[in-house]
Amino acid sequence: MGFNPADLFKVRSAAETFNANHPKLVPFFSAVKGRAMTPGTVIEIAVTDASGERIETNLRVQESDLELIRLLAEIGAKG
Repeated sequence: MGFNPADLFKVRSAAETFNANHPKLVPFFSAVKGRAMTPGTVIEIAVTDASGERIETNLRVQESDLELIRLLAEIGAKG
């Protein structure tokens, strides 16, 4: 499957819209990245749907997870 530059534009546009809709999320991740993202950190995720049902999980950060986060940050910084 080949790389389609139009798809990259769509992703970038969707990300810009997402960031505009949720302006506190990127600063939150920036703060977390600078202080709390170390091996052993626990990330908890909860989703509550419109009916009030809550689904939650967590994960313990491993060194390999941090490498993925670093790579994604580098890609994001390049725009």
